Amino acid sequence: MINKILIVGCGLIGSSILKKVCKKRIAKKILVFEKSKKNQRILKRFKLNFEIIKRMDKKISECDFIIICTPLSEYGKIFLACNKHAKKNVLITDVGSAKSDTITKINKIKRKDINWISSHPIAGSEVSGPMNGNENLFVNKWSVIIKQKNSETKEMKKILKFWKLLGSKTVTMDAYQHDMIFAITSHLPHLIAYNLILTATNFKISNKDNVLRFSAGGLRDFSRIAASNEIMWRDIFFNNKLNMLKVIDLFIKNLKIFKSDIKSNRKNLETKLKNLKKVRQKIVLLKQDTSKP
Repeated sequence: MINKILIVGCGLIGSSILKKVCKKRIAKKILVFEKSKKNQRILKRFKLNFEIIKRMDKKISECDFIIICTPLSEYGKIFLACNKHAKKNVLITDVGSAKSDTITKINKIKRKDINWISSHPIAGSEVSGPMNGNENLFVNKWSVIIKQKNSETKEMKKILKFWKLLGSKTVTMDAYQHDMIFAITSHLPHLIAYNLILTATNFKISNKDNVLRFSAGGLRDFSRIAASNEIMWRDIFFNNKLNMLKVIDLFIKNLKIFKSDIKSNRKNLETKLKNLKKVRQKIVLLKQDTSKP
């Protein structure tokens, strides 16, 4: 059991962690730092055993474990507060979706006796805010733990155990590998979703209302993804910029090939669609989704 834990930021992910930590009694004392007064009011309605703190000051010196659940652009301020007030050898993790650039920047400013091991639970949603918090959000979902050269084995074990207590399956990888994988599996699909909705709203502007009114499953589902938190995704795109530029170029290249096939190569288009259909079957076999409608 953790003695005292601090959750910084209590939107969807932070509030889901809060609910699970309270239910499983993973910590003796739980502190929450949440800037939004609206979110604070929602959190109080949970009627769980935790304390909301208004400032990242000497109160955080009580904590053994800190988990950051804010957009990436907030990390600098948070670590500066931890440098000033956190206890020696405190263990810090986070839930951010882009790692290499973030880790490089934070390692330059963080106190040397702060143990930071970055995490990424693959359990997000298009909805945000503590009203959508779900104690089972992480159950049977992957949580990626980032291993750095200076990561202590003992501290790595603590982080792995924490995510397992929340119900996650865990895997470790380095920051470079993480950012390459999620550029293509998560970040590019979100960018495509935003671009598709932009294209739909630009398409024959005079008929925009009709386009949206008759949204088929494809456009409707992409609009769900595009409803994700804009600050979070702005930070992710910028913090994984080099990988994003690579996968965007590859996407444009393949889109041009599809365009050429649609113009003049019916057979090639059919073969390609048939082969790509098999990818879905692999995703289901790997239990990353269900085959149910």
